[in-house]
Amino acid sequence: MQFQTSSVPDIRFGSGLFGDLASAAKGFEDVAVATVVMDGFLASTGMAAILSNELAAAGIEVRLYSDFSGEPKLAHLQAASELARGSDLVIGIGGGSALDIAKIAACCAASGEDPMHYALAANPLPRNPLKKIMVPTTAGTGSETSATNIFAGPEGKKLWIWGAETKADLVILDPELTISLPPHLTAWCGLDAFIHAFEAATNRNTHAGAKLYAHEAMRLVAGSLETAVKAPGDLDARGKVLLGSCYAGIAIDNCGTAVAHNISHALAGLAPVHHGLATALGFEATLSWLCDADTPDLNEAAHVLGLADAQALPGFVTDLMDRCGVERALPKAFVAFSASDLAAEMRAAENQPMRRSTVREISDADIHAFANTIMTLPKTL
Repeated sequence: MQFQTSSVPDIRFGSGLFGDLASAAKGFEDVAVATVVMDGFLASTGMAAILSNELAAAGIEVRLYSDFSGEPKLAHLQAASELARGSDLVIGIGGGSALDIAKIAACCAASGEDPMHYALAANPLPRNPLKKIMVPTTAGTGSETSATNIFAGPEGKKLWIWGAETKADLVILDPELTISLPPHLTAWCGLDAFIHAFEAATNRNTHAGAKLYAHEAMRLVAGSLETAVKAPGDLDARGKVLLGSCYAGIAIDNCGTAVAHNISHALAGLAPVHHGLATALGFEATLSWLCDADTPDLNEAAHVLGLADAQALPGFVTDLMDRCGVERALPKAFVAFSASDLAAEMRAAENQPMRRSTVREISDADIHAFANTIMTLPKTL
């Protein structure tokens, strides 16, 4: 067996660590200007003002980019990159959107190139990006440890920028920052983390180095997500889901994802939908089909969860989603689209890596069957 485990950033975990962020920033050499990326809602809570004051007290000039919400678009990347030019450090705070914007901005600010220059690996990333600190406030994407960054391109289709140059130099995991996340978002994000870990542990690219993180992520998330949803102030549960999400990010950084993410990215190509929800819906719709492959990796994943074999996985996942209150429905905007529309997106070039990595070959007939299953869901959200 041969494999390579990609680099893992410096990770610091603990309640209240957000208060040490200015000191951590000062720990990097020659940091005079820092660009902070956080969404408008977080900034409005006073978090941006508190951090700005603490950074200023440490002698660091602050530039704040918070003019975005929802999943990142090309215009957000361009604006953040422009603001970050001349900075020494980029700090991303928030969900995966904020972190992805921050990571891409750190590269584009260093090179002066537009983000589209790097989309779908069209050109090599700059070798000397700005330093990056990532602070997740949701537990789902694992973007804080991943080299993959997702955004909507000029035509609204999901694109990606990938490369080690986008990875964080420092990750700060503070469970207290996740307490305010509403129950339904906690569930959606947590399921995204679980699926990241599961797909990394069972797809064609999996290896022992990634499973070390993927299996532990599965245990942490599956064992604590229900409590985190139903008892938001439980810092132990919040911390376990946050750490699981981080470990799952390391796993997909090494092995990528699979069919559930092919579906979720395809859905996002049609209309706005929360990534975690879309991924969970795609996962539940395809898991029985996937488990019929009955591979050693699928059975090992089942054993990690205390199950007898892979055939028990679909029931386990459905029960977990039920306990976490996940409604199987799509946003109302999907009324305008058909199963054929979704199938076309699933076959799009940008979604083929996830199709190819799935351990069971996905035929065009499978794609149409999955699309039909998803598009028959209620459009009520």
